Amino acid sequence: MVDALLGLACSLPCGTPVLGLAGVQGTGKSTLAGQLVDAAAAQGRKAVAISIDDVYLTRAERQRLAREVHPLLATRGPPGTHDVAMACQLIDALRSLAPGDDLGLPGFDKIADERLSGDAWQRASGPVDLIVLEGWFLKTPPEPDAAMEAPLNSLERERDAEGRWRRHCNTALGSYAPLWARIDHLVFLQPPGFEVVRQWRWQQEQDLQARHPGRRAMDHAQVMAFIEYFERVSRQALRTLPGLADTVIRIDARRRPQWPPQGSNAP
Repeated sequence: MVDALLGLACSLPCGTPVLGLAGVQGTGKSTLAGQLVDAAAAQGRKAVAISIDDVYLTRAERQRLAREVHPLLATRGPPGTHDVAMACQLIDALRSLAPGDDLGLPGFDKIADERLSGDAWQRASGPVDLIVLEGWFLKTPPEPDAAMEAPLNSLERERDAEGRWRRHCNTALGSYAPLWARIDHLVFLQPPGFEVVRQWRWQQEQDLQARHPGRRAMDHAQVMAFIEYFERVSRQALRTLPGLADTVIRIDARRRPQWPPQGSNAP
């Protein structure tokens, strides 16, 4: 599957193609992105993987949004909490890297909830043959305004009763259009449903904690509450991306991909 996706991406008719990997939390986007980078290196190609998580707004920027728009915008993750211009500039810069050039790749410390300082950024050298962009809501369109009326979960009922936060996030989806336009081929990793996200996201947090034993990640209750910030847009992604993505890979409850994919979204 990895070799097939790499071959597909590298055959796209553009200078440095951008392969988008979309999928709700826990579907394996980061794992697949890393496998694509490794497979490219084995073929003598240079692939760079970046995540939409790498360009979260800083804590200070989110706190400003919390004061000016809605307190829930202090929490990273939902649409409207990313620096879209930074992401676009990063892709454009990677595409233009010449031999001998290098570029810093922004990153985000999720335990500290803050963007990494520039001296901690990883470096990418040119030229780059493929850019892999992964993110949980790539190309997800906004919902109709009427869908914003009723709260979806306890977070929306208790902390967004008037709907200002969810409406802001829904409107913000449109501001990602310049970034989505840079994606040359979108792959959607489709899980059985939203219900599996809770288990898979908790596994992610446990893995994060295992990699950083001296620091404290979120506990189970915090992860379950955190997921509610993503639920509305995740459900919209599950509804819409199977019809919008160029390739859809179904993932079963044990996170096994169906390959090759079937139907109109097969590559």
